[in-house]
Amino acid sequence: MGDGDFVQLLTPDGERTERAVGHDGVEYTVDLTDDEYRGLYRDMVVTRRLDAEGVALQRQGEMALWASLYGQEAAQIGSGRALRPQDMVFPSYREHGVLTARGLDPLLPFGLFRGVDQGAWDPEAYKTHMYTLVVGAQTLHATGYAMGVTLDGRIGDDGEAVIVYFGDGATAQGDVNESFIWAGVHQAPIVFFCQNNQYAISVGTERQSRAPIHRRSAGFGFPGLRVDGNDVLASYAVTRHAMDRARRGGGPTLIEAYTYRMGAHTTSDDPTRYRLAAEQEAWAARDPIARLATFLRRQQLADEDFFVKIEEEVQHLAVGLRERVVNLPNPGRSAIFDHAYAHGSPLVEQQRARFEAYATSFES
Repeated sequence: MGDGDFVQLLTPDGERTERAVGHDGVEYTVDLTDDEYRGLYRDMVVTRRLDAEGVALQRQGEMALWASLYGQEAAQIGSGRALRPQDMVFPSYREHGVLTARGLDPLLPFGLFRGVDQGAWDPEAYKTHMYTLVVGAQTLHATGYAMGVTLDGRIGDDGEAVIVYFGDGATAQGDVNESFIWAGVHQAPIVFFCQNNQYAISVGTERQSRAPIHRRSAGFGFPGLRVDGNDVLASYAVTRHAMDRARRGGGPTLIEAYTYRMGAHTTSDDPTRYRLAAEQEAWAARDPIARLATFLRRQQLADEDFFVKIEEEVQHLAVGLRERVVNLPNPGRSAIFDHAYAHGSPLVEQQRARFEAYATSFES
């Protein structure tokens, strides 16, 4: 696939393109401050290192599972940083970079994969819903929420918009296509952000769809475009535009971030069984972090001292995160009853009592 087939503002060689036109006919560009450029780099490096800790912790028996985002940092940090504070996010289960961009404590997703909670953050406080493990289900949740935004009158220049993340494999699910129907018909203020990382577990995109994913939106009545998902600047630009369009009443947009999953689907997967090493090596040359680092050096936006300090920071964060994960307290056996209802329920309390009596009977 040639570079001209998607919106790209930063080439794999770190060369900046001032403007690019998407499939939707819109001209995209970014004009960030020097600190913002450096901040994007810092966020991607932090995200990759914390993600690597997730893999290592699972391999060492400290977590049940981990879904790595290795290689997808630009799509997540670029889109996540493009959001405004009032926007609502609906992630799948590997949006660790988006959580970083939204300011969540990096420990929070680790509790889920360690099995000590089911997601321990307040979605309203962070404007970020908890992870969804059922593939594609979050698109319906997000569409319903976005329709509510319109009904509540929370649209306009300073209004709220919604973004929902999912992978290429999820586009084969009925939930995603039903979401497209509802969002298109009701002109919901939502952006569908598909990270096409080339594989739905072991199935490549050529076996998932006869047409590029971004073209599907036309059948549902809203625009779609493809962006270089390894280009953090382009990911930022297209997401900012689509979210602002949505909040002003322009309706949905489908963004296909064309990227690559460098690691396994999850730590239970072995990608060497279904893809060639040469393919992975070719995509490694498009590494999103390396290309932004090259850009920063060429534009004299960062010196070597900056890069050294970032590495020192992420090392410190990784060590601290590992200690915090290992020391996460195990939940009590009745914790499953604690949050069934916001204000409790007599029926749930009866169930709790019966469960405790049953469990206690084995202790005597």
